[in-house]
Amino acid sequence: MAKKWVYLFSEGNANMRELLGGKGANLAEMTSLGLPVPQGFTITTEACTQYYEDGRTINDEIQAQINEYIVKMEEITGKKFGDTENPLLVSVRSGARASMPGMMDTILNLGLNETVVNVIAEKSNNPRWAWDCYRRFIQMYSDVVMEVGKKYFEELIDQMKAKKGVTQDVDLTAEDLKELAG
Repeated sequence: MAKKWVYLFSEGNANMRELLGGKGANLAEMTSLGLPVPQGFTITTEACTQYYEDGRTINDEIQAQINEYIVKMEEITGKKFGDTENPLLVSVRSGARASMPGMMDTILNLGLNETVVNVIAEKSNNPRWAWDCYRRFIQMYSDVVMEVGKKYFEELIDQMKAKKGVTQDVDLTAEDLKELAG
């Protein structure tokens, strides 16, 4: 049998800290206790080690399991990744065997794109919120994955606020945020 690289929260527990990292083990434990945890899965610490051993590349076996678990998440939630009618959005959070508060990266709303954000804006009847989510996703993804610093985005937001004559981010409109996302 192939090595198991990915675990649903419902497959783990608090005793699996070495394998699932602190956050993954705690999410699994909270799930097993029946607490209202959004469904998800954890990619093991062993997969992380393998990633580095493979020259910072996700090998085919690990990628296949990740893809399999995305499909499982779609089945559990009734949502589909990238779907325009009922999109599955996920959060990607780094974890470690030892607690390192504030030291790990997060990407929220993975699965958003311009088509999906328009659907969410319409369905929520809150385009400003939808475009702010997308703007934040682009900012986090750019920072964590593309290594474009947060400062660049803060400067763009400050320029937009100055252009619009406002002082608070919340004073920017949906159109302003759509322009920033662009």
